[in-house]
Amino acid sequence: MNVTLRQLRAFVAVAHSGSFTDAAARLHVTQSALSGLIKELELALGVQVVQRTTRRVQLSDVGAEFLPLSARILQDLDGALQAIGDLKSLKSGVVRVAVPQLIACTLMPEVVGAFAREWPGVDVRLSDCVVEGVLSKVQSGEVDFAVGPERAASQGIAARLLFDMPFVAVFPTGHPLSACKRITWKDILRYPLISLQGEYTQMLRADLQAASVRLTFNPKSEVAFMTTAIGMVSAGLGVTTCLPYAQSLIKQYGLQTRALTMPEVRRKFHLFTKDDRVLSPAAHAFGEFLVSYIEQQKWGDIPRRVLGA
Repeated sequence: MNVTLRQLRAFVAVAHSGSFTDAAARLHVTQSALSGLIKELELALGVQVVQRTTRRVQLSDVGAEFLPLSARILQDLDGALQAIGDLKSLKSGVVRVAVPQLIACTLMPEVVGAFAREWPGVDVRLSDCVVEGVLSKVQSGEVDFAVGPERAASQGIAARLLFDMPFVAVFPTGHPLSACKRITWKDILRYPLISLQGEYTQMLRADLQAASVRLTFNPKSEVAFMTTAIGMVSAGLGVTTCLPYAQSLIKQYGLQTRALTMPEVRRKFHLFTKDDRVLSPAAHAFGEFLVSYIEQQKWGDIPRRVLGA
């Protein structure tokens, strides 16, 4: 049995209008083409569904039972096609993004808010986590993509460069560092330093030792989240280092920043996706929006370089 959608649409149109003339006009086909579709449907079904007389058209008993089933099939199909159309036009859709906790409370709310003003029907869901957790969420398929710092290549993961920026010093207003026009790593290492646990501190230590054997990176305190470090700096417990995208949070605490030099240490952040995952229209649109948004940022007066793929 080979019943086509065109045959079903022809049958439902005839049944609802009670006229081949009206049904043909509604479907924008000739009456002979419409009659041919009904005949093809009856041949496929092996029964007559429409009874034709010189004055009117009516359904057979089988046709009367077949009508609600046909109408439901077409309604479900039209609904599915409409849903796909909404996804393509970004009238609906869900985007899942994994981001480190600091980006989740600084940069991403701004991006999501700006995106929502343009595409209010798309639901962007942030999964905030420790830096080391973003790639695993991509690999498991839990999220569409993730934003995170550069890491060793991982099989099956594609990385698109999002931004590349230098570290800055973060300290309270009135701190001795505020009198410096330029702050070097040697300057900041004189003070109690609050840093992050794990790769953040390990990589900084390696970068500074590679630049000069005299630069020893030994933090007084190591915490899990940069928000904790910034809060501790605000309480006068030390100074810290971070990247300029956190400026909005730093300003909330009333802290100051300066670019760190001699050497200039930079970090790259990427957009991570699975090689074999085809992004939905909504996820693709949000990814492009994120790249465009970052390209437009000034990050205060901190030198920075932003690159796209």
